[in-house]
Amino acid sequence: MTDRPTRAGGAEKTVLTVEIGSTITKVNAFTLREGVFHPLAQGFAPTSVDAGDVGIGIDEAVAACRAAGGPEPGTVETHVNSSAAGGLRMTVHGLTVSMTARAAREASLGAGAIVTMVTAGALADYDLEEIREIRPNVVLLAGGVDGGERGVVLRNAEQLATLLREQRESGERATPVVYAGNTALRRPVKSVFGDAGIEVLLADNVFPEVDVLNVAPLRGLIHEVFNSHIVHAPGMGRLRDFTDAEILPTPGAVLRGAELFAESVGDVVVLDVGGATTDIHSVTEGSSEFAAKVVEPEPTAKRTVEGDLGVYVNAANVAAGDEEWEARLEDLQAMPSSEAEVQLTQWLAQRAVDVGIRRHAGTLQDLYTPSGKKQVVKGKDLTAVEYVVATGGALTQVPGGREILEGICRGPSPRGGITSLLPSPEARILIDDSYLFSAMGTLAHTYPDEVAASFVRWAQSQEGAR
Repeated sequence: MTDRPTRAGGAEKTVLTVEIGSTITKVNAFTLREGVFHPLAQGFAPTSVDAGDVGIGIDEAVAACRAAGGPEPGTVETHVNSSAAGGLRMTVHGLTVSMTARAAREASLGAGAIVTMVTAGALADYDLEEIREIRPNVVLLAGGVDGGERGVVLRNAEQLATLLREQRESGERATPVVYAGNTALRRPVKSVFGDAGIEVLLADNVFPEVDVLNVAPLRGLIHEVFNSHIVHAPGMGRLRDFTDAEILPTPGAVLRGAELFAESVGDVVVLDVGGATTDIHSVTEGSSEFAAKVVEPEPTAKRTVEGDLGVYVNAANVAAGDEEWEARLEDLQAMPSSEAEVQLTQWLAQRAVDVGIRRHAGTLQDLYTPSGKKQVVKGKDLTAVEYVVATGGALTQVPGGREILEGICRGPSPRGGITSLLPSPEARILIDDSYLFSAMGTLAHTYPDEVAASFVRWAQSQEGAR
């Protein structure tokens, strides 16, 4: 499609996004006009992973989008995000739980990886056996501040290199390694894996100094690994026929969208309750009230994935312990329609949000020291969040999403002797009922200014409609 002038003298163009989700494939067409993305058409279809070819679902979603007035992929600029290949399974190996292992895990989750194993300290034989069983798509090795500990990290590198070489020689697909530890070990670590014939990618240290987190460079590198891995999912290779852009992991796209939203509109928490998981993204530095009490650094942009909280695949986990709702699981449907089905999904979503946000949020705790009792903050302080955004299906397509999110906006909230640092009652609720957040995050890598302006316009329109 040829760009054409607008009344303001700029250029108007049509842009397409394709999201291959774990259950639903979504195609969104936008018109970029006067620096803002305007929704043009949408199409949805079940993701066809079970059919062995995600291309089937892509074709159906594209057809639905075209029927609504959208273009054909490849005829216009097209951008893609995906979580359909089972995610990027990653094992993380650091030096200490509280420092490098935690920092590496934060960076991995923020990039869209599924962290299946985290170790701290020297790898034991049973750790190596578990890695062998997991068969990760990528291994992340970290540990030590710059110029710090060397022996354990280097020994871990040698053990991992031996394990991964043996797996490759047995006919399994080669597993790359990302190293994000003590920069003084970059050369020997590269040599160890190189001698074993294992690809190693080098990122900046995720914990270069005590109390200093540096997760952004590692996130970017994991995006690159994801991009090379995702095309091996059946049917994904054809996406290269209509896009030259990097294929992004869906969670990473949502997190990037949340970052731009926070920069342009205000501090934010984004919640997505799905059939299998509950994903929560937050972008905030926290409040000045609690800043001096923080004992461990947290990334400004944080993502958590609650793999046991979902309204369909994991509904039994969510309902466990409540006999009334466990008995009502016979009404469970992926796409609820009857009143009983809708009520069940509402309750499951509310419980998933309540449990998930308390896991994501930091806590205010009493610490007893020789000089007396003092209060400390551990984890992510959400009390300065200005916006709470619902995206995905359960919170946007089933009635009651706004009320569910209002229920977690309590500020410092004590329960069972623990005070969770939740968003305040003044936080504003936004409902992404058009599934645009991940699409905007995907476009943000090419059009950051335009996406920021689009978020401002969207937030204003949502608040004006209330």
